[in-house]
Amino acid sequence: MLQPDAASRRRGIILYLLAIFFFALNDALGKWLVVDYPVGQLLALRSLGAAFVLAPMAWRLDATLADRRRPGLQIARVLCMALDTWCFYYATRTMPLADVMTFYMAAPIIVTALSAVFLREEVEPLRWGAVVVGFLGVVVALKPTPDILSTASPIALLGATLFALGQTITRALRGVHWLQLIVWQFGGAGLIGAAALPFAFHAPGPLDLTLTFLLGAVAMGCFVCMTKALALAPASALAPLQYTAILWATALGWLVWGDGLSMHVIAGNALIVASGFVMIKMEQVWAARNSRDLAGPSLPTPRR
Repeated sequence: MLQPDAASRRRGIILYLLAIFFFALNDALGKWLVVDYPVGQLLALRSLGAAFVLAPMAWRLDATLADRRRPGLQIARVLCMALDTWCFYYATRTMPLADVMTFYMAAPIIVTALSAVFLREEVEPLRWGAVVVGFLGVVVALKPTPDILSTASPIALLGATLFALGQTITRALRGVHWLQLIVWQFGGAGLIGAAALPFAFHAPGPLDLTLTFLLGAVAMGCFVCMTKALALAPASALAPLQYTAILWATALGWLVWGDGLSMHVIAGNALIVASGFVMIKMEQVWAARNSRDLAGPSLPTPRR
């Protein structure tokens, strides 16, 4: 039977994998919509769509939304998450999605480094190895184009850094109820988007309005799972799992759009799967070690 800490980490891993699935859907919907609509408008309408799901949850859970613990970190988290989303959508307007994702897949490396420095998490050499191997798999699978060095590249890199910093802060705020973190995250993004509406607004049709609200619900599901996962498991243990987004992107491209599976995509995904197996093995080793530590030293057998 798993000890409580090991069981929490296992639940955190499952929730994070689910979050990355929503993350892949969010990327696809966002890329589709940002072609025709300003970034600020998408932020505002996405937050409105998330509110339709968050409001009943807040009423049912009756959770306080005024937890004042570490207010500076809470404000920093809202700004990081909102600006990260803005950077992602802005970058995808002028760069191929694969190039933008290449920058964002550097986030696990940044999270691992930040968690070691600021959260004092122990990062074993094998975990660093899994992160690096996973990133190499991303580069092989996505096969970035020459446009990766375009003028929007700094925006994509800034977005990846803000995303990583936001995850690190989320882990630091694990004592705050997840609902408060999510509500203020989407509320802050919505306010930033609303401030931009007077400068650029395109009236959406019924289909695009539905897709925008769906984008909000998907993004909300992503960050609910991610926030709860980061409350259960170390950020450095979860970060490499972000690479599974490429697996989902490959599967969705094949199932929905009929994209072929080239050799570089297969090879890259194989590297990502290998890094994932390393992480799973490490979690098993950690659980066994933790179980022995909690059990204490064994007593010698008395001689007869």
